[in-house]
Amino acid sequence: MNQKLLDEINEKIRSVMAQSPAADLEKNLRAMLTAMFARLDLVTREEFDVQRQVLARTREKLNQLEAKLAELEQGMKDKR
Repeated sequence: MNQKLLDEINEKIRSVMAQSPAADLEKNLRAMLTAMFARLDLVTREEFDVQRQVLARTREKLNQLEAKLAELEQGMKDKR
């Protein structure tokens, strides 16, 4: 979703909450959402980016090893 739209919705909810007798509802909702997200076992963007870099390096190494293996296999065929 558009971040601006989310910010506007958040601001409207805050203004309604500040004027309502249920001011504690926001605090309770935040606690509930925090607990829910904790159970989802999510990763941060930084962790995701690090793992993506590790995967890219691993793929590159795999490609190098596959090329070396193909070269060795070709050498074996040539010797026969």
